[in-house]
Parts: sequence; structure tokens; C-alpha cells
Amino acid sequence: MLLATDTMVDGRYKLVRRLGSGGMADVWCAEDEHLGRTVALKILHERFAQDREFVERFRREASSAAGLQHPNVVGVFDRGEFEGTYYIAMELLEGESLKQRIARGLSIPEALAIIRQILSAARFAHERGIIHRDFKPQNVIISREGKATVTDFGIAHAGASEITQTGSVMGTAHYLSPEQAQGLPVTAASDLYSTGIILYECLTGHVPFEAESSVAVALKQVSEMPRRPSALNPEVSPALDAVVMRALAKDPARRFADADAFRLALDQAEANPGEPAAGDTASFALPVPAAAAKAPPAGPPPGWVEDRRRRHRRRWLIFGVLGLLLSALAAFALTRPQMVPVPNVYGRQVAEATQILEAKGFDVSVQMVQRDAPVDTVIETDPPALTKVKKGSTVTLSVSAGPGLALVPKVDGLNERPALKALMKAGFEVKSVERFSRTIPAGEAIGTSPGPGVKVSRGSVVTLFVSKGTDQIAVPDVVGLTRGSALAELRDAGFAPAIDERDDPAPAGEVISQSPIGGALADKRSSVTIVVSTGRFAIKNVVGLGEARAVKTLRNQGLSVRTEHQATSNASEDGRVLDQTPSGGSTARRGEIVTITVGNYSPTVLTPGP
Repeated sequence: MLLATDTMVDGRYKLVRRLGSGGMADVWCAEDEHLGRTVALKILHERFAQDREFVERFRREASSAAGLQHPNVVGVFDRGEFEGTYYIAMELLEGESLKQRIARGLSIPEALAIIRQILSAARFAHERGIIHRDFKPQNVIISREGKATVTDFGIAHAGASEITQTGSVMGTAHYLSPEQAQGLPVTAASDLYSTGIILYECLTGHVPFEAESSVAVALKQVSEMPRRPSALNPEVSPALDAVVMRALAKDPARRFADADAFRLALDQAEANPGEPAAGDTASFALPVPAAAAKAPPAGPPPGWVEDRRRRHRRRWLIFGVLGLLLSALAAFALTRPQMVPVPNVYGRQVAEATQILEAKGFDVSVQMVQRDAPVDTVIETDPPALTKVKKGSTVTLSVSAGPGLALVPKVDGLNERPALKALMKAGFEVKSVERFSRTIPAGEAIGTSPGPGVKVSRGSVVTLFVSKGTDQIAVPDVVGLTRGSALAELRDAGFAPAIDERDDPAPAGEVISQSPIGGALADKRSSVTIVVSTGRFAIKNVVGLGEARAVKTLRNQGLSVRTEHQATSNASEDGRVLDQTPSGGSTARRGEIVTITVGNYSPTVLTPGP
């Protein structure tokens, strides 16, 4: 299959230009002729179309990304088959890859802003059971405004499902987690490791591990510790050093618990660059020597006389009891749990609320719930705000995950009102937009954006495209005009003229007919055929006619006539045309000369002898 500009894919997507080519697919900029928008069309290489595993990976990319409607995740609109291979229609992202951006150099604040967005996409995917497994700068597009969008969910998977054999390794070696390099099961922590490597590269311009082969790089991921980023970039603070090194811990359990914890650590490192958090440095701290044990105090010297013991026994007993009571009271005062009020974090973003609570000494647990409140907003705390509880207690945050997701229903072919009802019943706000269509009758639904089957948050806006019929206008009447004038008039009216030529007595270059006829309605940009005269026509056969009638016939055709006479002994040939040049049926233009030979009877005409 040869793809080229203007190729129409699946009767819908017109290829405009190639954007790039990867190991398994080409990506094209294409025009969606149905919805009138520009998309990125990812087309699987034909050699992989018969490979069940590659097709499954390709299908899974569409399914994984289509379920992730998030500002930092590429949008997927459609998927299908075309001439024996498969395609995905995606949001067209304008900008450059993070790899290109790193090559030009990033400041530390710029790097952290991008990583926060990647972590936001990772958190959103992980909460929905999707693990990307191939985070790398090439899969992140940065817009001119600095927005980061994660792409390429081709090897992502949901839950524990796998399509590869046990022990297989999928991903890019320089960004591969140690457990992936060993063919072990992957978790969200694997994506956080890859994000840590991206952060390392953003800060230093280099990946942590380099080698001559991918296998050698993977071995280093498993067995070697990277140099701290500050060794390559002195501007990296000790706190940021510690965050990166914790993200790159070999043991997944020693990395950040989730993407939110990673983001919070970045916030704290930026706020306190010289003070690494204890959790970020525990893995790399040197052992602290234990203090030498002190010898117990010496006992009382012997030699106390018995009577003195007797005399003071009661006094010491009283003092002892009083001392015990005082010690108990002091211990109670010192060990009594400190009661502190739970801060009011209602309405705050979960990252900010977590930071406030942890600063007050609380542990934080987060549970996501479906609500109409903005996503990631705290809607409730347990215990409630201002309740006094033990310092160090766990506060559970109920955080809005938005109103939940729903599938966009298929409304193609429905009239506008039923289509609106179906979309609103599914929980969406609907914006109706009219468009011309050559195939869909006026008043019927053409489609939606996002397309049918895509999971979208309830309450979000879905655009419904409704046909307003064909864009038809009257065809100009150009019969009788010259060829140039007819072409100009048809083009000015929005039509695409086609030309046929035909022999006709009309002057050369004059339009003698058209299809559709003048005044008929036709779609704009449709073809109108004009028939132009060549100026040539068939000469009538006048042999056998009388001279006067023959001359009149030819002159009526616009021809000039020259008459010659020829003697004949046949009385019936007298005054009649015996021959003509050019002969009847030949073509000529107006004004050309036809010579006729007319018989002149003479009885004395001798005929040649034998």
C-alpha cells in the first residue's frame, strides 16, 4: 500500500502531509472530511498488519488513550481498517517533542513545570488502571505555551492483562525500570521510575545510563546507581537531588507511593532547596555510629549503721512514694497525646491540602469519589475540619474524581431532536452545529465530537454536527459564450468545469451545450461539462442535384462554391452535379471552398473508342 498526499483513508480522512514515521506506524496530518477538522492519523505499517500481536498493541493504544480524557493526554477520536491495515485518528498536537526541547536546554523551573504535567497525566491513567510502560521524552509533546501532552499508549495495559509472553521486555531501554528490564510485572511505580529518568535528563541534558547496546543499558538499570544530577548540573539543589534519586530507587517499594507523592516532593524541594525530606534521603544516608553506653551510677557506699536505717526508713518510704507520684504525674504530662484541630482544607486541590495537613503533623489518606465538584478538589475530611484529634492521626481526604465517565452514544442517522435527547440522557451538555453534507439529508445527525464510544466526563460538552443539506446553487447558462468566458463564469460561481470538443458549424471555441444545463441546481465545487465547437462540420453530398439547388445547399452551410462544367452526351446529366471536391461527408470550416462539376449536354460529344 503506497500512501501519498491526497489519499482518502476509509472514505473520510484525506492525507495532507507526513508528520513522522516510527517502528510500527506512520503518522500523517489529515483532514476529517466528515467533521471538518484536522487530525493526526496513525497508520500501522502494512508488514505488521498480519501480525496479531502488533495489531493487538495498535488496537490497545486506541482503547487505552480513548478512555483518558485529560488535558495532558492526547485525545483519540476514531479507529478503523483501511486496505488491509489499521489506523487511529488522534488529536493533532502542535509543538515539539520534549526530546527536542531538552536538546535546546531547560531551566530548572521549566523542567519541573513539565514533569508536574507528566505526573498529572500518569496519576490520571494510574487511577483508571492504565500503566503506560514507555514514558520517554519522545512521547511528550510541548506546545508553544508550555503545555505537555503524553502520547503513544501503544504498549500500555490495564490491570494485569498481557499479550506478550512471560518474561518479555517492552519499552525503551534508556527509560526502562529495573523490573521491566528483568521481565517482571510492572506497576505504577515503573512509570514513576521512567518519569524520574525524564526529570534527570531535563535537569542535566543526559540520561543516567549510557552504553553501546540496549541490553547493556538495561543491565545498568538493574545493577548500577546513577550519579546525582548535581554532579552534572551544579544548579540542582540537594533537595531536588534527593527527589530524583528516590524516584530512581531500584526497589519499587522505596520509590514514591504514587504520582501525587512525587509532585508533592517536587513542591517541597522547590520551597526548601537545601533541606531534603527524610523519606527522600533515607535510602542513601550513611550509617550513624551508636553512642557509647554510659556506665550505671555507683551504688551507695556501704557502712550505714542499722539504727540509722531504721530511723530513716519511714522517711525515705514517704519520700519514695511522693517521688513515684511526682514521676507518674510528670510522665503523664510528658506523654499525654497532643490534641490539635484538623485544618479546614475543603475546596482546596488535593496536593495543597495534603501539604497543609502533613505540615501540621497528620498522615494523609486519599480516596477518590465521583462528584460534580472540580476534579482533584477536596470535598470532605474524616475527621471533620476543626475536630481536635491526636497529632499524627490519619486524616482521610475525599477528593472529587469529577462526575464520572460515560460513553458518547452513536447518533449518526438520527434526526436532530432524538440525537440531542440521546446525548443529554447520557449526561452530556450538547452544542449543536450545522454543516453542509452531500450524503446526509438536512436535519439528520452527521456525528459528534468526541466520537461515539469515547469515554468522556459526564457534564462535559459534546458537539453534535447536524446536516443542513447539500450546498447547492444554480449552474450558470454558458451556451453561446466563448470557451474562455464560459470557464471563467463557471469558476467564479464555484464549479469545476470540464471540457469536451465536438465538430459543429458553430464558430470554433463557442460553447454549444453544457451538463448540467443552465439554471439547474448543483453542489458547489461539483463538475460542470461544457461542449465546445471545433468549427468543423460535415460537407453535404450534392452529387446528382441540380446546379442551383447544390449551390444553395452548400452556401447554407457557410461554404463558398466554385462551379466547373463538363461536357456530357447523357441528356439526363445536363445541369446536374457530376462530382464535388471535397467530397460529401468530409469536414470543413465555414468559408472553405467546395468545387462542384456540373454536366453540360452536347450530342456531338465523342466517346473514346475501344
